[in-house]
Amino acid sequence: VQLQASGGGLVQPGGSLRLSCKVPGLSLDSYAIGWFRQAPGSEREYVGHITGTGSDDTVYADSVKGRFTISIDYAKNMVGLQMNNLKPEDTAVYYCAARRAFSASYNFWGQGTQVTVSS
Repeated sequence: VQLQASGGGLVQPGGSLRLSCKVPGLSLDSYAIGWFRQAPGSEREYVGHITGTGSDDTVYADSVKGRFTISIDYAKNMVGLQMNNLKPEDTAVYYCAARRAFSASYNFWGQGTQVTVSS
C-alpha cells in the first residue's frame, strides 16, 4: 500500500496550507493515520495522528497543537492536515503513514510533500 501525500508548497509566515493524504486500499475506520515531518539535517518528527475508529480521536505534538488540525474524509478515503499560522520552523518534508488502530508501528508510508514557510 502506497499512501500519497500532496498539497505542499511555499507559504509566508502566518499563512495556511492544507495537505492531503490518499489512503488507497485501507479502511480508515480501522486504521490510524499519522503525519510526520523531516527538516534538512534533522530527524523525522512526529506531528500528530488521527484514529479512525468512529470517534476520530486526534493527538498532536506540542509544537503544532492549536495550529494544526487532522481530519478524515471517509467518502474520499483521505486524511487532511490543515496547517494555520505557519512558522519558518514548520518548513520540512511532510509524510503521512498508516498503522492498524491498536498497533504501535506505522507500516505504510507516503512519498512526502515539501512545505516551505518563508517570506
